[in-house]
Amino acid sequence: MSFTLAIVGRPNVGKSTLFNRLVGKKLALVDDQPGVTRDLREGEGRIADLRFTVIDSAGLEEATDDSLQGRMRRLTERAVEMADVCLFMIDARAGVLPADQVFADILRKKNANVILAANKGEGRAADATILEAYALGLGEPIRMSAEHGEGMGELMDVLRPLHDAMAEKAAADAPEIDVDVGEDDEDAPRVPTKSKPLQIAVVGRPNAGKSTLINKIIGEERLLTGPEAGITRDAISVQQDWDGVPMRIFDTAGMRKKAKIQEKLEKLSVSDGLRAVKFAEVVVVLLDVEIPFEQQDLRIADLAEREGRAVVIAVNKWDTEDDKQDKLKDLRQSFERLLPQLRGAPLVTVSAKTGKGLDRLQQAIMRAHDVWNRRISTANLNRWLIGMLEQHPPPAPGGKRIKMRYMTQVKTRPPAFVVMTSHPDMMPESYKRYLVNGLRVDFDMPGTPIRLYLRDQGDKNPYKDKKSSQPSRLSKHIKKGAGDR
Repeated sequence: MSFTLAIVGRPNVGKSTLFNRLVGKKLALVDDQPGVTRDLREGEGRIADLRFTVIDSAGLEEATDDSLQGRMRRLTERAVEMADVCLFMIDARAGVLPADQVFADILRKKNANVILAANKGEGRAADATILEAYALGLGEPIRMSAEHGEGMGELMDVLRPLHDAMAEKAAADAPEIDVDVGEDDEDAPRVPTKSKPLQIAVVGRPNAGKSTLINKIIGEERLLTGPEAGITRDAISVQQDWDGVPMRIFDTAGMRKKAKIQEKLEKLSVSDGLRAVKFAEVVVVLLDVEIPFEQQDLRIADLAEREGRAVVIAVNKWDTEDDKQDKLKDLRQSFERLLPQLRGAPLVTVSAKTGKGLDRLQQAIMRAHDVWNRRISTANLNRWLIGMLEQHPPPAPGGKRIKMRYMTQVKTRPPAFVVMTSHPDMMPESYKRYLVNGLRVDFDMPGTPIRLYLRDQGDKNPYKDKKSSQPSRLSKHIKKGAGDR
């Protein structure tokens, strides 16, 4: 998906009808009664060759209190903040209402890319509304009928340049991952440069101190901070030389604590963190020392591992902790228990407020990046494999002996290995974990994701089809015996 499009507007203007048309399925309930949609619904939208994520939202209400309508409005406003593009729909039959003017002002402040659409625009009755819509200050309105599919071509024309610009930016920001390696590659990691800086995403819960930490790293108040949770709305990147190493650091919106009325909101906040993870080489999961290892922290750390990124766990607000020694022991034990897939990854304590521990954080990031780039020669891998097989041979499921013949590294960033073996589909996951854990320990690769692939070589002899120009010892022996007779 190249970008996210949020559909917003007053109740009953046709948002869910358009959502269903864009995703090609009747996922959202549609009815003449206003207020049917109450939460956020996400789907894969498509217009011709354009692919994007589309969000259907609750109707914008003027309520701002804690009533159901007020909570629905806050949820919709959050969708607007998190989306790349916002499609503001008005009802061409009803005309431009005062509430549309209010919401147009809100949208201009919350999203840079707002498209105005006048829905139910069939027939001459809508002509006057189309002219009125210019007064909203959101540019030329698209005249459409979500029910009959009119105006989709005009919407595609408006979205096309935004799609291309975001795809270009995504390609420029995308890190180099899954790099193929050969026998002639050097063992040293690829060194970050000004043109290709080391990309770091700082992720965590709201108010964990992500923006404060980045401001301290770059030495200026570039990002807005404060005691309120959730100030940062979208992924923002800053470029900086940190101790001589060119880096691009992504600050992300906080991943909110799970709450019944805000589950969809949580999903949006997390999706922004997910995008930052995909643009990163090293992911710094920033924890609050008072409430470490929340569910969202664990999810994003697990996602970073599954995406194949190097991970560093940083515990912030360490200056407020009194019993540091016992707390650090508890943190390490919780880390080992809750994130066994990242066992050995760096865990450092910092204070974004005072700057203490930033040198340790920088060293941990460089160390994680170095391991993520680790290259091991084929000769060393095969010697190691022989030792592992002697120490603990693979099982023989169903009486079939599994023969592991050869091992090589095929990629770095993260390290990926291939083992040629018989019956790869019968290999238990426990034995694969045994090999991966052995790689971590014996080749000093703690914490980094490791990919291990088994390929079937069967009983093939790699020299079977090769004809030797020299006669074999056996043929020489046969000829010699014939000559003696």
